[in-house]
Amino acid sequence: MFVNGRITDAANATVPVFDHGFLYGEGVYETLRTYHRIPFLFDRHAARLRHSAALMALPVPFEDEALLADMERTMAAHLGDLREAYIRVLLTRGVGELTYNPAATPVPTVVIIVKPFAPPPAATFTRGIRLSLVSVRRNHPLALNPTIKSNNLINNALAMQEALRSGAEEALMRNQQGELVECSQSNFFVVRGGAVLTPPLAAGLLPGITRAFVMELAEELGLQAHEARLTPDDLRTADEAFITGTTREITPVVRVDDLAIGSGEPGRVTARLLDAFRARAEELTAP
Repeated sequence: MFVNGRITDAANATVPVFDHGFLYGEGVYETLRTYHRIPFLFDRHAARLRHSAALMALPVPFEDEALLADMERTMAAHLGDLREAYIRVLLTRGVGELTYNPAATPVPTVVIIVKPFAPPPAATFTRGIRLSLVSVRRNHPLALNPTIKSNNLINNALAMQEALRSGAEEALMRNQQGELVECSQSNFFVVRGGAVLTPPLAAGLLPGITRAFVMELAEELGLQAHEARLTPDDLRTADEAFITGTTREITPVVRVDDLAIGSGEPGRVTARLLDAFRARAEELTAP
């Protein structure tokens, strides 16, 4: 763990209770994973962290190069030389009095969590997963801008808890208009007639780093890939579906609640994209 420049074990890593990240959820974060011990797509994650912070007038007290160096130092302290890492960077408003006034918190708090990366079971990719279309709706963009990757995750947590109660592995969420937007921890795609479709950012969702990367890969493979407004009815006509995320890569979805997607098996387009994703990750991080 890294807390404001100090690297220690988890038991001795502390943040004061008057930190506004704890009191009010005022903070932003990014989750990364490594391939060959290199944080994948670091530049994109760092840019999104800065964008999220700017949208809540939260100063970023480091340069990207310094953040990367601190991540590498924290990995070296906790993982040795052989383990791939899960990395979570958190930036909060900092410690101050019980007030919403940012002037009370002049010094932000920086935390870096590093753990050994535990990949999903292989069956996740060969058999696919089941989602649940939950009743919890995604926050309205006018209530909380979805492009802020905020530490305040109660909306996502409630959605995921509902999905878990139904036995699903991820929660599929709708916006206030009933359109599909994203999952609690990932972005959502369908494949129909060979075209790769994902809800538009205007529907009210987080611009996923892996989401954008997959769209680029699809175009390189000669696949039609574009944003499209999707509703629950589109699940019935989808040939394939998958989710994307930093720790999930490209995970096939074979059911949503009791509805089988396409053949009920991972699809060929999904498999092709996953192969291309892993090949590119290897290429970009090769020693």
